[in-house]
Amino acid sequence: MGAIPGMTTPMAVALTLPFTFYMAPLTGILLLLGVYKGGLYGGSITAILIKAPGTPAASCTVLDGYPLAQKGEARKALDIALYSSVIADFISNLSLILFAGLLAQLALAFGSPEVFTLIMFALTIIAGVSDDQLLKGLCAACLGLILATVGLDLVYGTNRFIFGEVSLMGGLNFIPVLIGLFALPEIISYYSRATLKKEKSTLAGQGAKWKDLKRCLKSILRGSFIGVILGAIPGIGGAPAAFLSYSEAKRNSNHPEKFGKGEIEGVAASESGNNGVAGATLIPLLALGIPGDIITAIILGAFMIHGLRPGPIMFQENLGIIYALFIGIMFSSIYLFIVGKISIRFISKIANIPHRILFPIVLVFCVFGAFAVNNTLFDVFVMVLMGFVGFGLLKLKIPPAPFLIAFILGPLLEDNFRQSLLLSRGDWSIFFASPICWIFWILTCVVVVWTIWKNVKVG
Repeated sequence: MGAIPGMTTPMAVALTLPFTFYMAPLTGILLLLGVYKGGLYGGSITAILIKAPGTPAASCTVLDGYPLAQKGEARKALDIALYSSVIADFISNLSLILFAGLLAQLALAFGSPEVFTLIMFALTIIAGVSDDQLLKGLCAACLGLILATVGLDLVYGTNRFIFGEVSLMGGLNFIPVLIGLFALPEIISYYSRATLKKEKSTLAGQGAKWKDLKRCLKSILRGSFIGVILGAIPGIGGAPAAFLSYSEAKRNSNHPEKFGKGEIEGVAASESGNNGVAGATLIPLLALGIPGDIITAIILGAFMIHGLRPGPIMFQENLGIIYALFIGIMFSSIYLFIVGKISIRFISKIANIPHRILFPIVLVFCVFGAFAVNNTLFDVFVMVLMGFVGFGLLKLKIPPAPFLIAFILGPLLEDNFRQSLLLSRGDWSIFFASPICWIFWILTCVVVVWTIWKNVKVG
């Protein structure tokens, strides 16, 4: 399900939920967790092979995964994505078991001001993914922030930029924007050429070797810990964790110029970041009864259907189920590796299909994926429009990643900014009231100064 653009992981978990009604509580919850973890990894498959991320969290994997597939190294990219996902998932699960109480307290310390300063720090990622085109990257980010404001204002309930179109009141759905921004420009670019060559298809190539995994190990571990920390904070999600992990990997790399052009370390960083979130989102759910994202909210529903209420009381009254759940979660990492390793051999053969055959099939999946989100043609229209926007960015050599980061983080930034000011009755000092806020302000300033210094030095 995760590998099909438009069929998101939350949708897959929600569709699986009814099957758990007549199962034992432990069996049903582990089934949902299996779908969750499989869906997270599955999103990387189409991101690497056809530049159409199956899930929002896999949108960062496109940056280096698809160029690797074009170079004939699709098998290697899929292998590294799997290894990174499994290692990050294992570390995330281990963190859940060992540090649930500690990380739950950390999550409780994050209010609106803390989340706002965290998002401000996360927006410095834009500089990291813009390469040497910082000005173009900032322009793309501004466009993403503007489009993120489309729809109803959540505080006052007023319409913004809907131009009388009722379908825009809910804002631009992320999936059609994602599909249009990455998948369609490649198809439009291919068919806009004067002559279509009967190209030799890109071969899947050989799988990843131990030396490839060894080279990526630091980025995987760093991305895993970033995913764990961000996953423990309710409402953040896998996409910001993936982009932050990617940015940090690039910043610490000895060859940052290779990122975005088919660097295997970029795939490892992205996949470890978004899969590191998986186990950590269960920390506030199990320890506090607070769902960390949409998927854990669905899983909370499954707990309640079976008469269980996550939180401190569950650790007292249903400790046996908690321990069994921990054991099952650890096994899920092993099963993810086995299923992924078996399937990669067959899945990677998609890279052998010539573009003249593959692209029409991809286009059908794109239309299906955009339509499946809300079952409306309007989302298909948004996808097509964003496809031409993405094609324009491609022709102008403007990186699409800053646009996507700003579009993802924009609503979080605005909501937490306005909630903070409402809490403080307009007093801006709330953004400097806690040590966590100061930590993120300092980190933001350090990254901004470092970026400016680097660009001046290069100039």
